[in-house]
Amino acid sequence: MEKILRINMSNMEVNKEDLPEKYLEFGGRGLTSRIVLDEVKPNCNPLSKYNKLVMAVGLLAGTTLSSSDRLSVGAKSPLTGRIKEANSGGTAGSKLAKLNYRALIIEGKPAKDTCYIIKINKDNVEIEEREDLKMLGNYELVARLNEEHTGKGKPGVISVGQAGEMKLAAAGVSVSDITGEPNNVAARGGMGAVMGSKGVKAIIIDDTGAERVKLADEEVFKKAAKKFNKALIDNPGKQNQAKYGTASITAVVSGMGAIPTNNFSRGDFDEINEIDGDKLYELITGRGGEGKTTMSCMPGCVIRCRNIYPDQDGKEMASCIQYETIGLLGSNCGLDSLDEIGELTYLCNDYGLDTIEMGATLAMLSDIGMFKLGDFAKAKELLEEVGKCSTLGRVLGQGAETTARVLGIDRVPSVKGQAMPSYDPRGLKGNGVTYATSAMGADHTAGNAFGARKTVDPLTPENQIELSRSLQIKVASVVDNTGLCLFARPPVINDFEFLVKIINAKFGWDLKPEDIDRIGKEIVKTEREFNKRAGYNNYDDRLPYYLYDEKLPPHNTVFDVPDSEIDKVHDY
Repeated sequence: MEKILRINMSNMEVNKEDLPEKYLEFGGRGLTSRIVLDEVKPNCNPLSKYNKLVMAVGLLAGTTLSSSDRLSVGAKSPLTGRIKEANSGGTAGSKLAKLNYRALIIEGKPAKDTCYIIKINKDNVEIEEREDLKMLGNYELVARLNEEHTGKGKPGVISVGQAGEMKLAAAGVSVSDITGEPNNVAARGGMGAVMGSKGVKAIIIDDTGAERVKLADEEVFKKAAKKFNKALIDNPGKQNQAKYGTASITAVVSGMGAIPTNNFSRGDFDEINEIDGDKLYELITGRGGEGKTTMSCMPGCVIRCRNIYPDQDGKEMASCIQYETIGLLGSNCGLDSLDEIGELTYLCNDYGLDTIEMGATLAMLSDIGMFKLGDFAKAKELLEEVGKCSTLGRVLGQGAETTARVLGIDRVPSVKGQAMPSYDPRGLKGNGVTYATSAMGADHTAGNAFGARKTVDPLTPENQIELSRSLQIKVASVVDNTGLCLFARPPVINDFEFLVKIINAKFGWDLKPEDIDRIGKEIVKTEREFNKRAGYNNYDDRLPYYLYDEKLPPHNTVFDVPDSEIDKVHDY
């Protein structure tokens, strides 16, 4: 029987509980959202003892199935005031699964204002006070913890930087990758602030000596996993993903007029060739040294879309530079240099900040003269204020919406408190529908319409409701509930029969294809129910109103999906 590990930071108690039957079908985001709904007071202050930080692995974590070890982190969000889940690659998900934990719940709040680390292995769980780790950045912190570790191989480390300790709403939760460095981030929604509010600086997971994850039908599972992994390798897009990573779509999104540029004022970027996937690959391979393309962030992943970006001397500068970061810290801030984007990425990773939230926040300052678009030195100076724990840094680290309120900015690119990702909803209207109607706020991973651009015109309002609805349900059940990476969805996103074969072989269940659709709807309904109890309703399912009348070049489009249609997205 899989377990839930519950850690109470108020009294430092540790309890291991059998996974309740009502949660059996849920993993990853499905499980974090169910636990948050069941156990968190919807009107609580997200940084109070009444909130809970829930980390959960997907149903397929710890197995030989490629790309299935993502870790979901959920809570009531200090950024949005609503339910939130963010997920990350890395090694922690696989290690938790091998230790037989489906979820880890951190609750309560310590009386003492200091740092704690939690050590988890197959024999015990320890909570250790570590005053010496206070206000360390993620890189120094994890390097120290790796050096202290006495187990076999590198542990999985989950950590927060200065932003999380300061409880800033743009703080993410970092997860170490297969190299042992904290280069993966469950970045969105302020989950790092919730972890910091619990006094937890890091969680160290050592799966040395753990047994293999049990499979009900090992032969069937192995055959299905082999078929799945081969399908990923043979996928036509795999070569681009391995070579360029998520940056492979940079020029495409600019070409379709949807990349955020100069504070979301246009959808294409004149210097896109200086920051796209081709340029990224050229600089990484040309400089050599510690730079790398085609890496895995999770054990056994065959997609291998990660990169290490080197400086001009070949020394590692940042890992990983992804499309979302290029869009928000690059084109949206008017920056046309991957070296500059790399430096800003490193700072965000070290402090533990969401690059999407910070890119939107920095560019927004151009409206009041605090930042000139294209001014890298100023962008770096402003980000460094967060690391200095200055008053200005603490404001900026709260994200776009709070910064706008403090500084008097009225044009704010956020939905339900969360900054918009690198797809302007006027240029990709299906994403606009998802931003408006997802319980998470502006979150492209909740239902990204980019892949459907050839079948549904991204510039017209027609068919966007049906597209977003379908995507939100499928992502919740096929991807986030199983622990799969978004890039791993092609073999199963439209083949529920194959997916249930894999799940049934692992657990010995008798799921039917229609159960996948049911589970997805249950997850989405669970999240909306929490928000309803917190006082939100359909009238909150709206985009910033300037998007409805401010035309976006080059197509000069506005967001024109009617509110009456938006309100039907969750009418199943």
